[in-house]
Amino acid sequence: MTLDWPARISPKTLNHTMTTGLPNTKNELDTRQAALLTLHAELETCCRCPKMYGPAVHSESVLSPVMLIGQAPGTREIEQLKPFCWTAGKTLFNWFAPLGLDETAFRARILMSAVCRCFPGKNPKGGDRVPDRDEVARCERWWRGELELLRPRLLLPVGKLAIAQLMPVPRLNDVIGRQWSYRSPEGWEADVIPLPHPSGASTWFKMEPGRTLLAQALDLIAVHPAWRAVLDAEPDQAARA
Repeated sequence: MTLDWPARISPKTLNHTMTTGLPNTKNELDTRQAALLTLHAELETCCRCPKMYGPAVHSESVLSPVMLIGQAPGTREIEQLKPFCWTAGKTLFNWFAPLGLDETAFRARILMSAVCRCFPGKNPKGGDRVPDRDEVARCERWWRGELELLRPRLLLPVGKLAIAQLMPVPRLNDVIGRQWSYRSPEGWEADVIPLPHPSGASTWFKMEPGRTLLAQALDLIAVHPAWRAVLDAEPDQAARA
């Protein structure tokens, strides 16, 4: 993948980060941080999807060995410019709080990405519209850019659309509650622990087998080395973990 924003990271630095989880020097950590800030600044100007409603939303520009990928922001998210800031977010952070990170700590330590960054609008049949294939393709460069800069050790895709960007999803029952491997086009690898979407319209995680599979997924996250490293690190040291 070619990074097409001004701040660039050398292949040597990225290879070192991939194999050790650590940048070579503080300057290289600063370079990665600057590149992420630049990427997010460029994202804020994006208006490529005529059926989407902006502005584009991104999380804090935090370097972390853990990266969460959601579907798309809702109306509250584009008003407050924060991912998962309303009802679904409350449910999501309630899942993570028993694992050691409340909402404030989670936002400070873990990058929250998404398949699409603008609000898709409402579905006439109820709920938010699912982004179409073209919108997903146009927005792919943003989450892939974040992925390439972070090269996280643990990916947390939330909901079927996000999971499908990393692996096949026959049914949620087939993928949630287990840990999977992801290999990027650039050749580096990460663990994947899929989660259901915490939407209030979903009943999947409230009923069996979804309830048990969600609990199994959260148990896997709690013991993963990347999650433990985030818990043990100061917020500004998360990328060094």
